[in-house]
Amino acid sequence: MDEITKKEALLYHKERRPGKKKICTSKPFETQRDLSIAYTPGVGFVCEEIVKNPDAVYEYTTKGNLVGVITNGTAVLGFGDIGPLAAKPVMEGKAVLFKKFADIDAYNIEIDEKNPEKFVDIVKAISPTFGGINLEDIKAPECFYIEEKLKKELDIPVMHDDQHGTAIVTTAGMINGCFLTNRDLAKIKVVIVGSGAAAIASARMYRHLGVENIIMIDSRGVVHKERDDLNPFKKEFAYPKEISRTDAFKDADMVLGLSIPKAITKEDISLMKKEPLVFVCSNPIPEIMPDAVLEVKPDAIIATGRSDFPNQINNVLGFPYLFRGALDVRSRSINYEMMLSAAYALARLAREDVSEEIKKLYKKEFKFSKEYIIPIPFDKRLLTEVSSAVAAAAVKTKVAKVDNFDVERYKKDLKKRTEETGVLLNNT
Repeated sequence: MDEITKKEALLYHKERRPGKKKICTSKPFETQRDLSIAYTPGVGFVCEEIVKNPDAVYEYTTKGNLVGVITNGTAVLGFGDIGPLAAKPVMEGKAVLFKKFADIDAYNIEIDEKNPEKFVDIVKAISPTFGGINLEDIKAPECFYIEEKLKKELDIPVMHDDQHGTAIVTTAGMINGCFLTNRDLAKIKVVIVGSGAAAIASARMYRHLGVENIIMIDSRGVVHKERDDLNPFKKEFAYPKEISRTDAFKDADMVLGLSIPKAITKEDISLMKKEPLVFVCSNPIPEIMPDAVLEVKPDAIIATGRSDFPNQINNVLGFPYLFRGALDVRSRSINYEMMLSAAYALARLAREDVSEEIKKLYKKEFKFSKEYIIPIPFDKRLLTEVSSAVAAAAVKTKVAKVDNFDVERYKKDLKKRTEETGVLLNNT
């Protein structure tokens, strides 16, 4: 892909009409009668139905297919705390991804509030509008508190994608990396370089997957129990005793980089086992470049956050389909069983043959291997396979409100949605 210039990006966001999204009507609205049905007096009959049965709001309004993409702009992409206004282009982009990849209507809301308690109160107050809440680009550790508080107080799915989106996709890569190298997930040693929101969420996800030996490294070194500077979230993964960085990397099976460029060295990689899994997600410059990894471990399985290297860790593989499945069964929450189901579905999909359509789009072959352990974003099957796995997990864990869920029928509905709405390749 050719390099994107500043001029091109600014023109794209400015030309024709500012921004990347608009609101359209979904019903006929051409006559006086249409006006009377859509608004007064017709709308009054709908209001009365919802008063009698609040769940009817899902039948008569957009709530069931509407996600709020909500931020305060304190941890935007690689920019950090740039505030709610400067965060708006990113949030609009996230809303576009929801629509294009999963046919979910999403509205971005930028809130000028850094106090976690007040932020929670604001989101809670506007939550009746939405079927789900996607928190975005909120700095740690506040993001943990905000997400947990909203999960407890709302009966709709809430997720902070910076945490869980990365966790889901790296988990899928881990599953397939271990499959290719004949590793037992329960016995691997994982080093995580970074201790922010995505790092903590990934470590939690790996624990749920069955990984026990996880060592976290922050800017001060290995996170261990003898340190007195740890917040409660780091304490969850504090190593029992003080050890050196060398000891952390020695015989490690996997390293996950969620930090800054050059945070991992060739010396670190050289200490790892054969065929190490090296997932380095700092973007656009990874913690260590793939060619440097291959110099010391030519048999490594490498994933990055970039699209110009194999195995891109891209959150768009997770959040649209996670919310699609959750919304469609009216889930009250998003739990680890749902997220793990998404990860396993991604892993399975990467092992299957890729369509000719995908090959033509990318102008290359794809075959399950060390250079293809994670599906690519424009695979149409993601909507069907991942969303159905998530929905089934929600039903199984009893957080879904729907009854008589038929997963095979739901898969057919998802496939039909793909064909009719033009999500993914059909209208891209």
